[in-house]
Amino acid sequence: MGNFRILKKVLLILGIIFLAIITIIFFVNWHVKASTKNQILISEQYLNLDNIDCIIVLGAGIWGDKPSPMLEYRLQVSIDLYKNNVAPKIIMTGDHGRIEHDEVNVMKDYAINQGVPSEDVFMDHAGFSTYESIYRAKEIFKAESVVIVTQEYHLYRAIYI
Repeated sequence: MGNFRILKKVLLILGIIFLAIITIIFFVNWHVKASTKNQILISEQYLNLDNIDCIIVLGAGIWGDKPSPMLEYRLQVSIDLYKNNVAPKIIMTGDHGRIEHDEVNVMKDYAINQGVPSEDVFMDHAGFSTYESIYRAKEIFKAESVVIVTQEYHLYRAIYI
């Protein structure tokens, strides 16, 4: 009978801990979204921007020497923003941790093939994570005002950083 009471207490404590962890995760997610949602632009809102230093394109994988479909979408959005004079430069940030995996050069080649001059494309070869990419844009590339191009689910966290 004593073992049953101990087991019951342990399960109750584990259940409370589990619920607390889930609550914290949902609260943090809500906080990140609530504090950044007003900074997300939709449709033609970019036309109201001025004094933007650069457009940051967060990497999303490559397939050989081609961008993945998700990355291609990001690249196309950034190129459209560039061609609409939102910013004078684009920073391609992604994984180039191995010789055979060069995300940023694939990204740059794609932009050049779409008419973006090479001198307007900067590459961040050490953009292994969202945090590193945003940190390096500010601290290494000295970008103060940026437009971040990624998918919506990822954008809240990128802006929050």
